Amino acid sequence: MALNVRIGINPLSWMNDDLPSLGGETPLSTALTEGKKIGYEGFELGNKFPREPQALKSLLAQYDLALVSGWYSGRLAERSAQEEIEAVGPHLDLLAKNGATVMVYGEVAHSIQGAPRPLYQRPRFFSDAQWNDYAERLNRFAEFTLTRGVRVAYHHHMGAYVETPADVDRLMDLTNDAVGLLFDAGHITFAGGDALSVLQKHIARVCHVHCKDVRPDIVKLARNRNWSFLDAVINGAFSVPGDGCVDYPGIIACLAKHDYDGWLVVEAEQDPVIAPSYAYADKGYRTLRALVDGTFKEAA
Repeated sequence: MALNVRIGINPLSWMNDDLPSLGGETPLSTALTEGKKIGYEGFELGNKFPREPQALKSLLAQYDLALVSGWYSGRLAERSAQEEIEAVGPHLDLLAKNGATVMVYGEVAHSIQGAPRPLYQRPRFFSDAQWNDYAERLNRFAEFTLTRGVRVAYHHHMGAYVETPADVDRLMDLTNDAVGLLFDAGHITFAGGDALSVLQKHIARVCHVHCKDVRPDIVKLARNRNWSFLDAVINGAFSVPGDGCVDYPGIIACLAKHDYDGWLVVEAEQDPVIAPSYAYADKGYRTLRALVDGTFKEAA
């Protein structure tokens, strides 16, 4: 039984990249100081981190924190694998030189995740040819990043081409093992899926895990009122593990059973005025720590 799981956090608890008005005034030093104090071992990137490899390494070293990964805004739905390979260079270099072994790949071509549009207007692949072409480009791109020791962790995401459990099934069926899956319990629940069932189905491809919780009453309002993704975020659709409906004991037990040895990343888009950053980051950590210490050791 592998016990190499590590708990990290995304700076979204303190500051939001898609909505800079949420925590935009908070300095990065506050997030790093508080995250380290709580017990997190590493951070994912956000828009306030330096983008030069040595500068990033020096910053994280000041807080004795690891670089977990970093979101990459990919556009393989509209450009070739070679164009994407050329575009990813600086970001891939930043990750590889700072010890990250996975890249959070988010498809942003035609995505409405940051637009004031209802979620049903998200983009879709409508034909087998579109799905096959996309998968072929993604395979080639992922095979390239692996040459630098960084595996693509594909992020199924609200408002994007790959959102629902059926979308995830299709993508995993069409791509090879170079393409890892970022399992996001919050997004798959918002998309109508059962998080544990999706994880069990695709556990062999999961190389990264985002841990957020969901408030189902808010998700229902978002659907009924045709809110945009950001409207749902502002109104509290997501929270940290232990503050919603997601079966985290089941998820951690599944990961333990299958010897998952990557990162668990608390990533909960919320308004820090309503959900104070430190208190919620601490709650998310304590929830996961207790489950990991109990379930992983029990299963070992």
